[in-house]
Amino acid sequence: MIKPHGSDTLNPLLVEDPGQRTALAAEAKQLPYLVLNSAAAANVVMLGAGYFNPLRGFMSKADALSVAGGMRTAGGLFWPVPVLNLTSDGHSIMPGSRIALRDPNIEGNPVIAIQEVAAVEELTNEEIDFITAKVYRTSDHQHPGVTTFASLGKFVVSGPIRVLNFSYFEQDFAGTFRTAGQIRNEIAQRGWQKVVAFQTRNPMHRAHEELCKMASEAVGADGVLIHMLLGKLKSGDIPAEARDAAIRKMVELYFPPNSVMIAGYGFDMLYAGPREAVLHALFRQNSGCTHLIVGRDHAGVGEYYGAFDAQAIFDEEVPPGALAIEIFRADHTAFSRKLNKVVMMRDVSDHTKEDFVLLSGTRVRAMLAAGEELPGEFARPEVAQILRDYYRSQAEKVA
Repeated sequence: MIKPHGSDTLNPLLVEDPGQRTALAAEAKQLPYLVLNSAAAANVVMLGAGYFNPLRGFMSKADALSVAGGMRTAGGLFWPVPVLNLTSDGHSIMPGSRIALRDPNIEGNPVIAIQEVAAVEELTNEEIDFITAKVYRTSDHQHPGVTTFASLGKFVVSGPIRVLNFSYFEQDFAGTFRTAGQIRNEIAQRGWQKVVAFQTRNPMHRAHEELCKMASEAVGADGVLIHMLLGKLKSGDIPAEARDAAIRKMVELYFPPNSVMIAGYGFDMLYAGPREAVLHALFRQNSGCTHLIVGRDHAGVGEYYGAFDAQAIFDEEVPPGALAIEIFRADHTAFSRKLNKVVMMRDVSDHTKEDFVLLSGTRVRAMLAAGEELPGEFARPEVAQILRDYYRSQAEKVA
C-alpha cells in the first residue's frame, strides 16, 4: 500500500489506550484550558485521525510563515496549509505549560486534547495578510476562508498534542466518519491496490457519478473512495446529513457492488482552492489512496480561482516527489444531448454549450427549494428526491 506522507507508518495522535485516555481526561480537569475555535478543533480531529501525518501538533509562527510562503515547514517538511491553534487569548497561556484544549462545538466544552505549549507567538497584521494572500491567493474579506482566518486571533499556540476524542463526528456521523487508519485497514481488507479518491462537500449528481467511474477506469483502479467533508461549511451549502443520504442512495443504485467505499472526515472547509487541493491530496495519501480526482474549481469559491488552478499547482508549485499520490485531472463533466451520456467537455470538441445539460448551483438550489423536478440527465431521481425533501423540511421550519 502507498506510504503515508512523511513517514513509513501512520502515526495518528489519538490516545488509543483507554486507561491512558481516562488518566489524561482526569489530569485535564486540573489544567488551565483554552476553548478552541472551530478551525483549531477541526485541526485536532485531523491530527488525531492521522490525516495530518506526520505532524505531532500545532505549527509555530515560523512554520506557518514558511508553509504559507513556500509550502514547507521551517524544518523542510512539505506541507501546503498552516495547521494552527490561533487564539485572541494568548497572554494567559504560558510557554512550557500543559493546557487542556476544549471543544467549542459541543455543549459544555468538553476536553478534546491536551497540548504541551512550546511557544506563544503573536502574528502582526502584515503577517496575517501574508498568510492569507499566499494560502487563499487573496486578502479580500468577502472570501469566506479569509474572513474565518482573520477572525481566529493573532496568537499562535504551538506544540505537540494528545487527542482524547473526535468531537461530535463519531456520534453524529457514526456510519460515515472514518479515520485515515480505518480507511487504510478497509482498503487492505478489500484487497484493493489502486484507489481513486473523490472529494466532495456537495451532493453528487450524474456528472460526479460518471466522473468517478471514468477516473477509476482510466487509472485501472480497484475501487473508489467517496470522501465527504463533515465539518463546517459556508452559509447556503447543503449539510452533511442530506449529502450523506443522497450519496449513499446513488452508490447503492448506480455503482457496481463492492466498488465504492463511502467515508467522511472531520474538517471545516477552507475554500482555499489550489492550496486546499494539495492538502486534499496529502491526506488522501495518508488514507491509502493512490489517486485523487482534481476537477474544475476544486475547493474553490466564487470567482477567486481559475477553473483549473487547482490542477496547475501540482505542476507549477508542488516539487517532484513531494507527494506519492497521483492526480487525475478532470475537465468539466456534463450530460451530452448529442451522445446521450455524460462526457468530459474536453473530449467533445464538436459540441457547443447548447449541446450540454448545464445547471448552475444557484438554479439547482432554487429548483429544489421550489419542489421542482431536476432533469434526469442532471440528477438521479432518487438523489433529487432526497434533496427536495431536505429543502421542503427547511421551508417548513421557516414557516
